[in-house]
Amino acid sequence: MVTALPPSRTASRATAPSPLPEAAVRLPGVRHLGPNWYACVMGTAVVATAGVALPHRLPGLRTACTAVWALALVMLAVLLAARAAHWLRHRDQARAHLLDPAVAPFYGCLSMALLAVGAGAPAVGADWLGSGAALALDAVLFTLGTAIGLTAAVVVPYLMVVRHRITADQASPVWLLPVVAPMVSAAAGPALVPHLPADQAQQTLLYACCAMFGLSLLATLVMLPVIFARLVTAGPLPTALTPTLFLVLGPLGQSTTAAGKFADAAPGVLPAPLDRGFLVFAVLYGVPVLGFALLWLALAAAMVLRARRHGMGFAMTWWAFTFPVGTCVTGAEGLARHTGLAAYDWLATGLFAALVAACAVALTHTLRGLLNGSLLAAPR
Repeated sequence: MVTALPPSRTASRATAPSPLPEAAVRLPGVRHLGPNWYACVMGTAVVATAGVALPHRLPGLRTACTAVWALALVMLAVLLAARAAHWLRHRDQARAHLLDPAVAPFYGCLSMALLAVGAGAPAVGADWLGSGAALALDAVLFTLGTAIGLTAAVVVPYLMVVRHRITADQASPVWLLPVVAPMVSAAAGPALVPHLPADQAQQTLLYACCAMFGLSLLATLVMLPVIFARLVTAGPLPTALTPTLFLVLGPLGQSTTAAGKFADAAPGVLPAPLDRGFLVFAVLYGVPVLGFALLWLALAAAMVLRARRHGMGFAMTWWAFTFPVGTCVTGAEGLARHTGLAAYDWLATGLFAALVAACAVALTHTLRGLLNGSLLAAPR
């Protein structure tokens, strides 16, 4: 025999929703908005900064790059507001993200999103904002992005060692995200050097960028063997994670870009022969590293084609096709300037075409997923 609840209690249970649905009504979709969404901003902003430096100038290209950068700026502002709401309303989920070894590394994307948009401000944003406002925006975003990136480079590996429970077969290129963020600062910082007081201030920032280059590069060299060992011992990544293989291109292309930026900034800032030494380093380092990046690009592309044949559908990991490829574009552009070889001009142009196509596909699928709610639904 089933005993009915008293009318008053029945009514109270029917009309008083739990706190969780109330939060979901106030902020639909925010609960499951993770830090991986900053990859959308990174992947969009790099199209602008890579396109404006192409050696082959096309009519209207600069205007198009400026419009893309403005879109990335708007995306960053909206995402920062949404993530702030996530932390305020869903702190339990935010803490769960930090303690999840599959999600925590994506906190490096926050730093890189800030830095990518900031780097585009003086490069293309100045056309619409004015040089003074663009420089101020770059300085603010560079400072915030660098501080967050250095913090993530320490905190996330610490959590991986102390709090996360990880097995060898869980190694993933996603682990590179927090340690690559300082490399993005290293590549973005030299653009601010000429705007600082001469001598000590300029030299300090340039050497600080070199230090971030070193810490990021060495941390990458520690992690890459673990990632490759996982591939050859445990087999291909799950199909949804296969696009993350492109993340390995990030530290390779970004370090090549950073070395070229050092060579551009050193003359007039550092005494001889150090200023010329950075030019030599940019070529001697960049040529072999970009060569390895092309090897990895071919391997990653083959793995993606295999995953596609095995039913790989769209996921937010598709944004891995954008920013890492963009860093290879800027790296090739730097080598083209410093070597004078037309081959690097054409390499940068070809990679940029692939970057634009990848960004268009990822953006289209992301907008579709937002409209139908699938991308912000609770994970299954």
